[in-house]
Amino acid sequence: MDEGVLRVMEKPNEKQILLFYCMESEDLARKVAEQSPLIQLQSINWRSFDDGFPNLFINNAQYIRGQHVAFLASFSSPAVIFEQLSVIFALPRLFVASFTLVLPFFPTGSFERMEEEGDVATAFTMARILSNIPISRGGPTSLVIYDIHALQERFYFSDHVLPLFETGIPLLKQRLHQLPDADNVVVAFPDDGAWKRFHKQLDHFPMVVCAKVREGDKRIVRLKEGNPAGSHVVIVDDLVQSGGTLIECQKVLAAHGASKVSAYVTHSVFPKRSWERFIHKNDGSEKAFTYFWTTDSCPLTVKAIGNRAPFEILSLAGSIADALQI
Repeated sequence: MDEGVLRVMEKPNEKQILLFYCMESEDLARKVAEQSPLIQLQSINWRSFDDGFPNLFINNAQYIRGQHVAFLASFSSPAVIFEQLSVIFALPRLFVASFTLVLPFFPTGSFERMEEEGDVATAFTMARILSNIPISRGGPTSLVIYDIHALQERFYFSDHVLPLFETGIPLLKQRLHQLPDADNVVVAFPDDGAWKRFHKQLDHFPMVVCAKVREGDKRIVRLKEGNPAGSHVVIVDDLVQSGGTLIECQKVLAAHGASKVSAYVTHSVFPKRSWERFIHKNDGSEKAFTYFWTTDSCPLTVKAIGNRAPFEILSLAGSIADALQI
């Protein structure tokens, strides 16, 4: 092979990254920094005026010129989005060599379409806002998102940013291979949407697909295809809110002979402490879910559930560290 071609194929020198973060994401940011000596944490003073509006200060701003800069965000509620956007729009303008925004969970992703006139597709609004992040000296912002809810949302972003769509599925696959019954695992999807999103990444596992059907005013989960009998069935989806669909899916799988049922979701939103319905009780009652795996894309949930069974946190830290080098 030509020597010039070989030089092109060589891995480029890895970048020194200055990583800023919001307060919610501090634990995850520290884990990301532990992945590589090339990632250095930087701080922001997150203060507020008396009226509640942000009073922000980027520490060492004069020293980040010409550096590769990243920001780890968490848009857990509308209340924290504005202060983070203010920082996100300021950092690229400080003459940095490049800017990367890591937003593990794209929170408006489930509001992506109009079903009737008057519906507001807030996922499109959020994509438009993020598409207007100022360019840095190195060009457009790189935007890292994990398991965005609807596949079409990748087209909501304009050419002013470079979205990088990552997934937490490799973390799940690694964990499944560690199970004592790894050779008896069947992957289940709660609906066709989850199957479309994930089946190609999990195609070496036997699969089961469920479906939601309407019966009167109720939506019932039914087994659509596949055989869960005698297997450890793992339900896979991108996010969970109340958890109702997962619970109904578990009941259907158990009724069709699954020996154990576990679940994986990349994003555990769990509003109003809805995670409590999955916690293993110490009263000897039957445990519906053997394991419930999730990532640390939603930091407030991670702090709430801790290591309470059946929950296990699969950290995105290594994947984020890798993405920062792209």
